[in-house]
Amino acid sequence: MTIGSFGSRRQPMAEINVVPLVDVMLVLLVIFIITAPLLTHSVKIDLPKASSSPNIAKTDHIEFAIREDGSFFWNGKRIDPSSLPQRFMLEEKKQPQPELHIRADRLAHYELVAQVMSDAAKAGMTRIGFVTDPASHR
Repeated sequence: MTIGSFGSRRQPMAEINVVPLVDVMLVLLVIFIITAPLLTHSVKIDLPKASSSPNIAKTDHIEFAIREDGSFFWNGKRIDPSSLPQRFMLEEKKQPQPELHIRADRLAHYELVAQVMSDAAKAGMTRIGFVTDPASHR
């Protein structure tokens, strides 16, 4: 496009005027620059403090223990891991269904704990919990 033309013939302009587009983009950039820091700050709230108290079981429950060496105990008696699915099936049929309290050794493999939970869930047991030892702050 020539800026000054000496001819009297006027042709339609074939170029896109990008100035308004650049203006809009700059305005959007300024808006994002201003609002982005506001989105990263979280709201300060004061969460309630709670202390753990022992759970007094009112219903029938199963004390299931897992030791570091991989041995399983059902209500204090050592059991074979292959008998777990059958035991869970029998307990699931009871009404009301007993709670399964898993007490795992601190150094027990997580895989064993996950397998026990999986077997219990497959059998239909819905009330599964972990027993922990309340300790003072370290």
